[in-house]
Amino acid sequence: MFAWFARRYLDVLGSIYIYNEHRGYTAIDRVLEAVRKRYPTDRALNAAIERHRADERKHYNMFRRWFELRGVMPLALDRAFGHIDRFIEIVFRKSIDELDTQAVIDSDELFEQLCRVISLTERRGYRTVEALLRNPIVLKDPVLTKIFRIIHKDEPSHWAPYEGWLSQHGRERSTFREKLVDGVVHSELLIFKLPFVFFNPWLRRRTDWADAGEVSTRPGCPWFLLTHS
Repeated sequence: MFAWFARRYLDVLGSIYIYNEHRGYTAIDRVLEAVRKRYPTDRALNAAIERHRADERKHYNMFRRWFELRGVMPLALDRAFGHIDRFIEIVFRKSIDELDTQAVIDSDELFEQLCRVISLTERRGYRTVEALLRNPIVLKDPVLTKIFRIIHKDEPSHWAPYEGWLSQHGRERSTFREKLVDGVVHSELLIFKLPFVFFNPWLRRRTDWADAGEVSTRPGCPWFLLTHS
């Protein structure tokens, strides 16, 4: 019984993470578009966000490799399980795909909000990974443990460019409302959505990878870190 519970727990956890990592780097493509137009000469800011994007893609590839090693596809989850999806939907009242990139570029207020949302999301991710690295079920899986250690090391550089912009322009790092939304999004995932997926035997698995059809399918994945050595 415990073996089944552990396998199912890791299956659900990995499926949520691989969705969020893919959503992360594809959403950052939109952020990069805005930053390159708004601050074309700020090489440091552009480079930091490019690194963030590359890390998110690397993390996605590591989770994909983890599923491949297990011989199964991730569960078919949608944007209801994306932290950044829900955060943006509540704060901006529209989905990531509906967000008007040009409006964000043109508005200091909207760009400021976007920086805060990304920063809070990355800090939430960091705290979650710290908790998972103390989780005995996760620690029994050497590959998954290595993945989370890599994410834990990468994460602080992810919120740095956005908080740097906020500090440079004399803006708040976060507002009470945004902190509240962050807590609500995280709580609804833990209390309602994760149990729903865990105990839903009819939930289907993906039939293809989320990055299928992208120009380069597997760049920069540190395969040597995903061995059992």
